[in-house]
Amino acid sequence: MAKQRIPSAHSHSAIAQLAIPRRIEDCGPIAARFVYSLRLIAVHERAGRDPVPELAARLGGVEVAAKAIALSQAIGSTWPENLQVSRFCCSLLTYDEATIADLLDAAVHRDRMAFEDAIVGLIRPTRMHRLWDAVFALVAAESRCT
Repeated sequence: MAKQRIPSAHSHSAIAQLAIPRRIEDCGPIAARFVYSLRLIAVHERAGRDPVPELAARLGGVEVAAKAIALSQAIGSTWPENLQVSRFCCSLLTYDEATIADLLDAAVHRDRMAFEDAIVGLIRPTRMHRLWDAVFALVAAESRCT
């Protein structure tokens, strides 16, 4: 007869933390701007419009807008499911948005290990380099823009 495993206090704490959605204010500035960019791209995509003009105006340049779109496309092609984003006005992050924010924050700090830890088991290892390159390109464009 198998023993029944009783969850530890640490397990309960970890599960409780997962139930609390993260807020966009908890992200770094580049990550927060990209999360809003993703939401804006989704709105434009549903409406059948080109997001570049509005993104360029909001982000301060065409280069940053182009890198944001390139990153959104890289995410779309590597993510295991359809990306879930919140409404533009919402301050709470979906799990996808929180993970993407972690990727950007890791790239800002040039921390490849934190980047990979954020998506290990979610993205195939052979696809991580493409995401890293796209994330790092956006971070570099953001730093040149400011």
